[in-house]
Amino acid sequence: MKYVCTLIAVKDIEQSKKFYHDLLGQEVIEDLGANVTLTGGFALQTSKSWQGFIHKKESEIAYGNNDAELYFEEDDIDGFMDKLNSFEVEYVHPLKEHSWGQCVVRFYDPDKHIIEVGENMAVVVKRFIDGGLTVEQTALRMDVPVDYVKALLA
Repeated sequence: MKYVCTLIAVKDIEQSKKFYHDLLGQEVIEDLGANVTLTGGFALQTSKSWQGFIHKKESEIAYGNNDAELYFEEDDIDGFMDKLNSFEVEYVHPLKEHSWGQCVVRFYDPDKHIIEVGENMAVVVKRFIDGGLTVEQTALRMDVPVDYVKALLA
């Protein structure tokens, strides 16, 4: 068994391709019209095609259920926020810092799929180390094993 990718149904595939490319830097690997695979390891499927696959009516395809997300990491979260602010998106929540120190933002794509963009965890570790914490203090602050912190510093 081999896991291949996550697929999300979208109403307007051209709009979605543009959104994921322009905001999140995802390139098209394969474009079959109704199905588009992107570099992040996920695919877009037109809702019309998706309906046919699962034998459902358009009214039975639910968007905005808030039960899953596509997760991305970014080394420069402040730079990403500058870019994000130039787009019209609906926020799930603004940029915030989780208890383990990672800064994240969540927002919706054009079809109300949740997108999370978080700081790369190695950047979080580096920020704590650069701020004067030891490896052990960083592990304690982040509630992770010391070996995890050391691996991110390597």
